[in-house]
Formats: sequence, structure tokens, C-alpha cells
Amino acid sequence: MSKTISLACLALMASVAATPVPAQDCNSAGTVGSAGSAAAGGTSASTLGTAGACQTDDGTTASIGSGGSAATADGKARSQTKINENQNQLKAQSKAQAMDQGTFSKSQTKTRVKDNELQSKTRSMSHVPGQKPVKSTTDSNVVLPQQ
Repeated sequence: MSKTISLACLALMASVAATPVPAQDCNSAGTVGSAGSAAAGGTSASTLGTAGACQTDDGTTASIGSGGSAATADGKARSQTKINENQNQLKAQSKAQAMDQGTFSKSQTKTRVKDNELQSKTRSMSHVPGQKPVKSTTDSNVVLPQQ
């Protein structure tokens, strides 16, 4: 008898867990993103970041993503991405750098979702010794309306 009840309970729990929950429409939503790359000599580096948020009557949900890569023909290349989350914000940072002798390329992207603000900023730079560095910045910022 206990096996029959246990199987019936499992079947009931499975049917409840499989019941779809209706989606809520966003009262306000936004996305941001930035990316950049740099190249000099035989080096290159690129990073990017993106984030999105949706405000509903039940609160705000957000997502974030970031990444980067670096390459060099003969030198050293490295890249790293960190994503941090706490109750107040989502934060991502990606860095990529390639070096060959004195020539280098690097890129860094910082992306953040905090309160009703989404931000993403990328800075990239390449340099060949004896020449002026080449720099670029891309920036994206969205403020969601207060509910």
C-alpha cells in the first residue's frame, strides 16, 4: 500500500512541476552592450559585454554576459572574465591582452546592472614602440523609468 501512495504522490508532484507558469510582461525593459578590439603588429585583443533587465510588478530580473580573447604570433596572450552578483547589482568585467616584444594590444569591458541603470563600457588600445598609441572607447548607458 505504501508503494502505491508513494508512486501516486510522485506522479502528482511531477504533474505540478510540469505545469507552465504564465510569463509576465515587462513594465519597462532595456539592454546595453559594448565591444572593442585592438590590433598591432602580430597581436590582437577583443572584449565585449552585454546586459538586459526587465521590470515587472514582482520586481526586476536581469542578465549579463561578457567575454574576451587575445592572440599573438610569437608573444604572450591572456584573457579573463569575472562576473559578480549580489543583492544590489550584477557586474561583469573582461580583459584581454597580447604582447610581442614591445608591441601590444589590449581591451577591457565593464558591464553593470544596478537598480534601474544598465551600463557597458569598453576601452581598447594598441601600441607599437616608437609610434603613437591607438585608443578607442565605446559606451552604452540605459536608465529604466521608475515604476
